Amino acid sequence: MAGRSFEAWQVGDRIVHDIRRTVTETDNLLFSTMTHNPQPLHLDAEAARASEFGQILVNGTFTFALMVGLSVGDTTLGTLVANLGYDKLVMPKPVFLGDTLRAETEVVELKDSRSRPDAGIVTFAHRMLNQRDEVVCQCLRTALLKRSAA
Repeated sequence: MAGRSFEAWQVGDRIVHDIRRTVTETDNLLFSTMTHNPQPLHLDAEAARASEFGQILVNGTFTFALMVGLSVGDTTLGTLVANLGYDKLVMPKPVFLGDTLRAETEVVELKDSRSRPDAGIVTFAHRMLNQRDEVVCQCLRTALLKRSAA
């Protein structure tokens, strides 16, 4: 499903995104090194084993990026003008290698754009859950979306 234009959304719309992703060691390693994050809990199996978690933790910014990415096809693909911001980002549970993650989205606010009559602002509440249905990441994403052609 392609993204929806501004008028196609209503507050309370909910989407359970179909795509799921099992996080691999390669995902975590590449993302951590690409972003120059040397945190031993993400990269050093011995340091991670000695931590309270006892195993490597997946880089939280990877989890966040994956959550947003899993939502794009159903929300903003082809209709996005710009992401305006991300708010209230939390990661209440850790993600480990081998966890299978899925995303859900709810529309929590709609506003007309004051500066762009051809667009509107949608605030999405995104949630990422693991295979145990635990919330591992959530945030609000504010997006400027195109209106339908009149």
